[in-house]
Amino acid sequence: MELDPVVTNPEHYSVLFENDEVRVLEYTDRPGDRTTPHDHPDSVMYSLSHIRRRLVAGEHQRDVDIPAGTVNWVPAQRHSGENTGDTPSRAIFVELKRVGQAPRGEALGPS
Repeated sequence: MELDPVVTNPEHYSVLFENDEVRVLEYTDRPGDRTTPHDHPDSVMYSLSHIRRRLVAGEHQRDVDIPAGTVNWVPAQRHSGENTGDTPSRAIFVELKRVGQAPRGEALGPS
C-alpha cells in the first residue's frame, strides 16, 4: 500500500490487530476533520457510530451517510475524506491482505 492511512493520517487511524491475513484498523474523527489522500485495500468496514462523510477521489466525490452498526464492503481505493456530520465518527476496518486463498487446516473459531 503506497499511502498507508496509519502513516498518512495517524491522528485518525490506528492498528488494533495484524497478522499475515488481515490488518484491523480503528478510525476516529470529529466534525470538520479531514484526511489526506490514502489507500485502502479490499476491506470490510463496521461503523461504530453514525458516519457522515464526503469522500473525494480525483475529480469524483461522494457523500455517505452510514448508520451505526452497519457493515460495508469497501473495494480497494485511494481517497481523502471529511467528516460532514455534527458528531464524531468511529469505525473498524478489516483490511484483507491475501485474495483467493483456500482454507487451511481444520481450525474452527477465532484464534
